Amino acid sequence: MIVTTNRPYRGRTWIGIVAVLLAAAASSLASMPQTSSLRFVSTAWAPFTNEAGKPRFALDLVEEALGRVNIKTTTSIVDPAQFTTALLNGPFDGTAAAWRDAEREKALVFSRPYLENRLILVGRRGSDVSAPSLSALAGKRVAIVGGYSYGDLIDAAGPTFVRSQSEEDSLSQLLGSKVEYTLMDELVVQYILTNHPSEAQARLQLGSKPLITRPLYLAVRRSVPDAAAIVDHFNAQVRSLIADGTYHRLLHVDWITADMDGDGTPEYVSRSTQAGKTAPVKAYPLISTGEGASQQRVQVSPHFYIGGAFYNSWTDVPDNYKVSTDRPAINRSTGSVFTFTWK
Repeated sequence: MIVTTNRPYRGRTWIGIVAVLLAAAASSLASMPQTSSLRFVSTAWAPFTNEAGKPRFALDLVEEALGRVNIKTTTSIVDPAQFTTALLNGPFDGTAAAWRDAEREKALVFSRPYLENRLILVGRRGSDVSAPSLSALAGKRVAIVGGYSYGDLIDAAGPTFVRSQSEEDSLSQLLGSKVEYTLMDELVVQYILTNHPSEAQARLQLGSKPLITRPLYLAVRRSVPDAAAIVDHFNAQVRSLIADGTYHRLLHVDWITADMDGDGTPEYVSRSTQAGKTAPVKAYPLISTGEGASQQRVQVSPHFYIGGAFYNSWTDVPDNYKVSTDRPAINRSTGSVFTFTWK
């Protein structure tokens, strides 16, 4: 439910927020795309994209969103060197997860960003992880997963990069002192903190600033019938996936920060009405930068979205929501494939 009193919420009434959401829903239903299936292409970038049965959060999210408007998707995984050619010239309808550039915009319709690749510095406990950029790590051995497209500048950035076979392998090399650091996606770090809190506290030192940040987009070839409508419907479904907890479930997080009322400032969004006994100390931000902005965290409001309603502060959240989180059984998400060991 959504509260419908006239009490103002940051300059707008609850009724006004409901009216905007209803108008968007009506507009969406009026222009349903006719396309029923899409063939996508991607590279393997765990935990965002991968073969079925491996960590592939971005593909899971896009499949769920498009499935809600009756569009089935399949994704073929290719080597990074083949990706751009396959995307722009191959037999595919687009991709579920891509970075945006001028060349691709000529051939593709892009969604709004729905996730980010954010790589943060991870060291052994007691390590200095305050490096503001990759160049500050000159001379250090840093593990990164081989085969990923980190960008053209990474090889000239300063550190000695050691290619690993997986995120698990990177962590193993770090704990085994084969490297001084690893660059690990923030979503993987969130997974470690949630599922291995004592080991992470005792063994790891975590950076606070992403050293590489790249937004992820759904991209559909302009030649696909209803390409623009498909992207519009995907954008509309993203907020629904956040509101009903699907994002949280697929990403294995309890709290997300996202702009739920469209004012440009993210709120804290709970996975369910079992929000926990205390206010969240940390939440996973879906988008930390504006398009074209520098790598700075966007300001998050002190407001909360729980059970379909907005609350101005944690004090305003009803007591019946302030109960211990009861995690549902993992369904489609493949996050459980991570098998970290702590030797």
